[in-house]
Amino acid sequence: MTGSSPLVIVVGFDGSEHSQTALSWAVEEARQRNGQLRLITAWSSHPMSWYPAVLETAAGEIAAEDSPRRIAETVQAGALESAAAGGVVATGHVVHDHSPASAILAAAQDADLIVVGSRGHGGFPGLHLGSVTSQVIHHAPCAVLVARPKTNGGVNHG
Repeated sequence: MTGSSPLVIVVGFDGSEHSQTALSWAVEEARQRNGQLRLITAWSSHPMSWYPAVLETAAGEIAAEDSPRRIAETVQAGALESAAAGGVVATGHVVHDHSPASAILAAAQDADLIVVGSRGHGGFPGLHLGSVTSQVIHHAPCAVLVARPKTNGGVNHG
């Protein structure tokens, strides 16, 4: 963060529990530090098998027959509503990109911080760090915070 420019936090958001945790953390940090959020939701033409058949979001219900772009837009709208409800300025970018990590990294070129969940919808149930998060950590142009949902009474057990 330089001079009088606001703190810019990029948040990778796919609607998963882990990205919800990342968003909550980023909203609180932006509120405390008078920052702003840049929410990134990437989609591709490939079937999004990691989205459940029906997903409830703040913006409404997503049906299985919705297009990947429509799903991403609805997920993003819910994230923007959450940021606004938290009193934080946020912009949203729904990006057509086969690599969510690339979309997050491109959006973070002038950012102060990237916040991502430890994993998204994909991967294996016991996976502690997803491929997108790993790529972001290794190639980020700024600091990265990896958020994990609290479990077992607030203690994360790996």
